[in-house]
Amino acid sequence: MKTIKRVTILCIFVARLTAVPLLCEQPHPSTSSSAAAIEVRMIQAGEISLPAEFQVALYENLVQELQKKGDFFQVYREGDRNAAGASNLVTLQTTVAAFKKGSELERDVTTVGGSTSITLHCKFTDKEGNVLQERDITGKVRLIGDNLKATDDFAKKAATVAQETLSSASSSSDSKKSGYKNVI
Repeated sequence: MKTIKRVTILCIFVARLTAVPLLCEQPHPSTSSSAAAIEVRMIQAGEISLPAEFQVALYENLVQELQKKGDFFQVYREGDRNAAGASNLVTLQTTVAAFKKGSELERDVTTVGGSTSITLHCKFTDKEGNVLQERDITGKVRLIGDNLKATDDFAKKAATVAQETLSSASSSSDSKKSGYKNVI
C-alpha cells in the first residue's frame, strides 16, 4: 500500500514538474516584422561642409537607434554582403541638407543662442528601388550638451520615422508609394 502511494505521489510530482515549464512558457516575440531587414547607407555630405566627426556620429547613432527599436530582424551597414540575401530589404539613404554648428560655450552662458542643428534628407527604398518615403529630418541641440548631441536627436527621430514607414508599408497590401516631404 505504501509503495502504491509513493509511486502515485512520485508520478504526480513528475507530472507537475514537466507541466509547469509548459504552462509558464512565454510566447517568443515574432522575428518577422514589418521589414525583415534594413540596410543603412553611409551619410552623404552632398554640397554641405560637414565635419568628419559629425558624419561618423550620424551614421553610428543611426545604426544604434535602429537596432534599439528592435522592429527589424536585421540592421545591415553599407557593404555588408549578407544584405543582398535578406528578404524584404529596405534601404535607407541619407544626404545632409543643412548644417549649422552652434557654440557650446554660448549655450552654456545664454539660453537663447548657440544651438546646433543638422537636417538630413532620408529616402527609404525597397529592394526593387521603389521609394517608400522621403523625408527631411532635423536633429538639434538647443540648451545643454555637446554639439554632437544633435546627431543623437536625429538618429532617434529617424528610427521612429523608419518604424512608422515600414509598418505602414507592410499594412498597405497594394504597396502604394508615398512621398512625404516633411521636416521634423
